[in-house]
Amino acid sequence: MIDVQQVSKVHLRGRLEVPALKEITCQIPTGSFTFILGPSGSGKSTLLYLLGALDEPTSGTITVHGKSLQAMTAGERDHFRREDAGFIFQNFNLLANLTALENVLVPFLPGGVSREQRDKASQLLERLGLGSRREHRPNQLSGGEQQRVAIARALLKRPKLVLADEPTGELDTANSLAILGDLRTLCLEQQSTVVVVTHEHEYIQPGDHVIRIRDGRIAERDGQASV
Repeated sequence: MIDVQQVSKVHLRGRLEVPALKEITCQIPTGSFTFILGPSGSGKSTLLYLLGALDEPTSGTITVHGKSLQAMTAGERDHFRREDAGFIFQNFNLLANLTALENVLVPFLPGGVSREQRDKASQLLERLGLGSRREHRPNQLSGGEQQRVAIARALLKRPKLVLADEPTGELDTANSLAILGDLRTLCLEQQSTVVVVTHEHEYIQPGDHVIRIRDGRIAERDGQASV
């Protein structure tokens, strides 16, 4: 599904060039649950943002479903982010003045929310154990509940690609395992490809695809996890 070829990313800090990625080449299979592993500052989140067309590489190419992200127009990249990619962030990015249900529906608000979309959002919250919390605002929810709302928001449009940046970074181990379990189940049902950035190894299961990054480079050959 995703082919990354010789991708580099350089950030400018005034006149100083700071390399974040250095000629990264890797592939992410369709339908896989892929982990991008690496210590803080290794470049793993930078790679995730490039995969989601939230940023552009300094050099190299990223191809998704045979289409180069770099060759897309600004409008085509907007469409890709809006329709084909779902994003889950560590800090949840929920709107404080909206209920859990309204936060799930946020991506659809500009075009108007249909009854069908509202019903599906409600059902998705029910699946995630938040049926009784639909009308609660973020400050009335635990960290794990807020992350489940963020997952529901990302998955409501049934995206082909789900990108999660340290989605369990603010949660304890029990909540983290439950959250990733929910994500696995729902994405398998929707046949979404999932890419999760983390520095934790204990969440990897046999058959998961693993890419390890260190100092902006692939640290070792990526492939399926055996343990």
